[in-house]
Amino acid sequence: MVMNFIKKMGVANFLMLGLCVLIIIVAEYLFLSGDKLHGIFIGIWAPTLLGVMIYLKLISNERR
Repeated sequence: MVMNFIKKMGVANFLMLGLCVLIIIVAEYLFLSGDKLHGIFIGIWAPTLLGVMIYLKLISNERR
């Protein structure tokens, strides 16, 4: 089941999504441990990375 999901998404997209999850976990840890500004700063990386992924997907679909 997981392998079908990875094949459907593509390995690169799956790794980027995993990186976003890791970024969110690190940001939550920093925020909840008292380092609120660094937690917020790192937490902004995940939506930025997702936005870049969407942009690259749109560019590749437009070329087809």
